[in-house]
Amino acid sequence: MPTGSRPAAVLFDRDGTLVVDVPYNADPALVRPVPGAREALGLLRGAGVPIGVVTNQSGVAKGLITAGALRAVNARVEELLGPFGVWAVCPHDEDDGCACRKPRPGLVLRAAAVLGVDPRACAVVGDIARDTGAAAAAGARGILVPTPQTLPSEVAAAPEVAPDLISAVELLLA
Repeated sequence: MPTGSRPAAVLFDRDGTLVVDVPYNADPALVRPVPGAREALGLLRGAGVPIGVVTNQSGVAKGLITAGALRAVNARVEELLGPFGVWAVCPHDEDDGCACRKPRPGLVLRAAAVLGVDPRACAVVGDIARDTGAAAAAGARGILVPTPQTLPSEVAAAPEVAPDLISAVELLLA
């Protein structure tokens, strides 16, 4: 998706992007939206842009979180941040060789298909290089919103960087 084009859909990473990252979170009570998440999503909904979540959740494969607990955490995210048109989740571990684990394009391709849009017309917003890498692999636009855990090399290599979610959404809607 060319920079400056309005996206057909925006896909967000979950942990560290939409909600505060709690590693292998199995407790819905620990879900806390990042500052500006509700407002950023509201801007997209108000503009009629479909939104979705694309998230690696290797804790399932590692046995650190059950599929049921993952569904409960995702339901809590949706309860706090409103409905999403799609949830594309990779439950695999790093060495499983799946096509969906970011930075591979599988989650982006799956989410775009569910939303009925061309993946090349989507944008992916995330906090690490895996997110922007998945966007690039799918031909989508990637925007990095760094956190204290984002590596400086990831920021330097990102195709676009925004200081926060609201700024990222404003870039996409400009």
